[in-house]
Amino acid sequence: MISNPLISNASQLPGSDILRFHFSLGENSVPSDPQRQLLRHLIATLAYRTAKALRGAPEGFADFQATGGAKTPVRVLAHMGDLFDWALRMAKGGKEWTEATPLAWEQENARFFATLKAFDDFLASDAPLQSVERLLQGPIVDAITHAGQIAMLRRQAGSPIRAEAFFISEIAVGRVGADQAPPKREL
Repeated sequence: MISNPLISNASQLPGSDILRFHFSLGENSVPSDPQRQLLRHLIATLAYRTAKALRGAPEGFADFQATGGAKTPVRVLAHMGDLFDWALRMAKGGKEWTEATPLAWEQENARFFATLKAFDDFLASDAPLQSVERLLQGPIVDAITHAGQIAMLRRQAGSPIRAEAFFISEIAVGRVGADQAPPKREL
């Protein structure tokens, strides 16, 4: 028998070395609406990865200018906030895109996580949800791309973040702020 709190009822298939496991995936494993729950987990994952990329950024990083005319980190982060303002409007059936003027770095950090929270709060509600597919292919995946862009800009600015085994990270649905669990295993 295998001793693991996530595995119950382990049994060996007759006549083989194959074990069958029944996994308990924790409190988030049986959502009332699987699409909303998956979106909420994705948003929590984005919050975790973005917080890691922003945490400990050096002085002046907000305005770091990479070669080739790339957007500065503060402009990328402002765009990510705009994406989640738009995602919330889309989820409610709207389509209007707006672009905010970037704020100071700390304010833009707070704004980004506030837009994630507003979107997550909507997903946690019973309000009708419009076009999950369009939310994924538009603002959500775009924001994930930009979280990676900020991480790459950190490296180019001479302040790389450490790689991490994200598969085992402590990511929780509803935890969408800058305050995230510490990494379980950095590489």
